[in-house]
Amino acid sequence: ERGGTSIRSIRRMSKANKAYSLFNPILFAGCLILLVGFAIRASFGVFQIPIQEDFGWMRVEFSLAIAIQNLSWGIGEPFFNIISEKYGTRKAILLGIVFYAAGLLLSSFAVNPETHQMLAILIGFGFSGMGFGVILSVVGRSTSDKHRSLALGIATSAGSLGQITGPPLIEKLLQQMPWNHVFMVAAAAILLTTLLLPWIRSDSPVKKDTNDIKMSKVLGYALKDPTFAMIFLGFFSCGFQIAFITAHFPAYIAEMCSAIPQNSVLRSMGIASTSALGAFSIAIIGTANLVGAITAGALGSRFRKKSLLSLIYTGRTIAAAAFIMTPMTPDSVVIFSIVMGSLWLATVPLTSGLVGHIYGLKFMGTLYGLVFFSHQLGGFLGVWLGGYFYDQFGNYDLVWWVGIGVGAFSAIIHFPVREKPMIMPMPPPLKEA
Repeated sequence: ERGGTSIRSIRRMSKANKAYSLFNPILFAGCLILLVGFAIRASFGVFQIPIQEDFGWMRVEFSLAIAIQNLSWGIGEPFFNIISEKYGTRKAILLGIVFYAAGLLLSSFAVNPETHQMLAILIGFGFSGMGFGVILSVVGRSTSDKHRSLALGIATSAGSLGQITGPPLIEKLLQQMPWNHVFMVAAAAILLTTLLLPWIRSDSPVKKDTNDIKMSKVLGYALKDPTFAMIFLGFFSCGFQIAFITAHFPAYIAEMCSAIPQNSVLRSMGIASTSALGAFSIAIIGTANLVGAITAGALGSRFRKKSLLSLIYTGRTIAAAAFIMTPMTPDSVVIFSIVMGSLWLATVPLTSGLVGHIYGLKFMGTLYGLVFFSHQLGGFLGVWLGGYFYDQFGNYDLVWWVGIGVGAFSAIIHFPVREKPMIMPMPPPLKEA
């Protein structure tokens, strides 16, 4: 021993500090799982037209399946986080992988809208287990206070990287094989993520809470807290806008955008049709969000998260309004995709970090899962209303304006959020006998 500290203790501390640093195996594995999961999820909009043309369905039919998928993701999120916190993160992720792959595989045999819509529940639950809630909570617990916001931003950007690679790859596969075979390929890709599970450690090196506080007490306190309600309501528009654009933007561009000029830079990049531009636009959004999510995570450790969220929602509102009020061209699609992409998932590290900062890390996953339900409820309405209004009016104009309105609401409602750590009321002292 030296100075009262044994060599064995020093080695244990060194190992813990290494795992507790910004770049660690948990962050790496979590990023790869999110990348694959989001690559598939971001591609469902590319299937809109092939499936519609194959079966002659109305646009709302497959849109409803995607909407149900979003809602199921939101419903399943708190439950998978409870599984993660009670039984281990690996088990929660593995269960999600099995559900996700099974839903994709069974969907490849579906020949009617009702079957697609039922299986969307399985896909949504599956993504709950390998999505933001479970992954971000374990990443947050595996990093120090100094690096936590940035780590959450890096993990969020991994989802964007999946969004970059997924839709163009799916578009290429759809040119080579039927849509149902592409679903099988996607299921196989999801199953491969099981190889990353050994790197996910449930026993992260974050400090334990000094008081053995119960989940029910924290949950009850949060549900009565006006700040939690404001965060919950504010996250609604994020899901509405993202899900609508992901599901309908490729088809919207293919039908409404003018032809790509022969001398366009896009043609030199292999984007020769508006359908290809639709898939490419989702990839552009994901590329821009690589910078946006990491930047938001870095800024979240220096500035008030609620103020940054208000700025992001304001930027989204202005960008969407400007886009639909001007004639759509290939150039305007690219510009809008870059601007919206920089603000796309920038809300996720800030919102999850805000929940962890206020209510603590111990049950961050469960509380964020509840907030995320609002996100997915918005996602359900964004996708479904997009298909419904399209079939009713032949365009997406009304749903665009609804998205603009809820975005402005989210920008306002984050101002009164009380960004201070929760102080739980202490029980009264025991009276002496």
